[in-house]
Amino acid sequence: MKTLGLTGFVLAAGLAFSGAAHAADFKLGVAGPITGSTAAFGAQLQQGTQQAVDDINAKGGILGNKIVLEVGDDQGDPKQAVSVANKFVGDGVKYVVGDFNSGASIPASAVYNENGILQITPASTNPKFTEQGFWNTFRTCGRDDQQGEVAAKYIAAHFKGKKIAILHDKTTYGKGLADATMAGLAKDGIKPVLYEGVNTGEKDYSAVVSKMKASGADLVYWGGLHPEGGLIRRQMTDQGIKSPMMSGDGITDNEFASIAGPGAEGTLMTFGADARKNPAASAVVKEFAARSTPFDPQAYTLYSYAAVQVMAQAAEAAKSVDPKKMAEKMHDGMTFHTVIGDLSYDKKGDLKQAGYVMYTWKKQPDGKITYIEND
Repeated sequence: MKTLGLTGFVLAAGLAFSGAAHAADFKLGVAGPITGSTAAFGAQLQQGTQQAVDDINAKGGILGNKIVLEVGDDQGDPKQAVSVANKFVGDGVKYVVGDFNSGASIPASAVYNENGILQITPASTNPKFTEQGFWNTFRTCGRDDQQGEVAAKYIAAHFKGKKIAILHDKTTYGKGLADATMAGLAKDGIKPVLYEGVNTGEKDYSAVVSKMKASGADLVYWGGLHPEGGLIRRQMTDQGIKSPMMSGDGITDNEFASIAGPGAEGTLMTFGADARKNPAASAVVKEFAARSTPFDPQAYTLYSYAAVQVMAQAAEAAKSVDPKKMAEKMHDGMTFHTVIGDLSYDKKGDLKQAGYVMYTWKKQPDGKITYIEND
């Protein structure tokens, strides 16, 4: 356990000894922002993973091993993600669903790689995550270079000759997505009239919104998450800017509309096809709805559920719960049947079927503004 040091090693050894009676447990961790401004996404990861664990355990577990779930709160912070990873190592976790943020998943993946832990992120889209040459990194989502290309093509087709502003939150994910979109636009000879980074966690973005207004932008592309994106959209409305916003998967929670207000209507967004409508997910969606406290399995909920399904099927194919043997099966191109559809992986751990579509945030008959997949 190269990352733990002597104290961590002794602790881990003690835990391993004390837990010997439970050696058959399939120890799974889920890591994400359980608290903080993006806790809505952490809830998606936790709820999706927990439901999959419950359903698979009800059918006998994985190769007869009961799945035991441990939750790690990385708060969306890279350093905290590494701390969570090291705790998982010490606790004997061998499989991880997470993290959410690319900036968290990438440093955590090094810890998992060194300690023999299989990691599937349902949400981290930065290409670097699977470009490190690690054996253990996989996704159930697509990549920002794929997502940026879809956004750029849509802009080129629907905003031809218009002025485009690009904003990002300076994070691994947000800037990476903005840059991927800008690279796609460059292929069509489109140069943004404004390219600006903002700091996360702030409440007043009026200065950059004023720059946006002065630029005369007809469309504002946002690379970042929904808390900041929602505030920027609201403050655009406050300054009388009617130009629409476009963003990526980082705003796929209904909190975006709560923060943005009426201006959220008309916002464009790239994400995978709505998994809630996939026939393979119908039974699970009903399970979420039938809870005493119903949960809407939007965005990354079912992507997290699918990650556990992939692990279970990989173990069955390998006839082993050894993470490396499972990863070998995953890299071999086998097809996994999941709630988000049939999935298979390339040698890097990226999906062969990754596909993005365009959504528009629209007001529903009940007055709620939410994201609807374009026809």
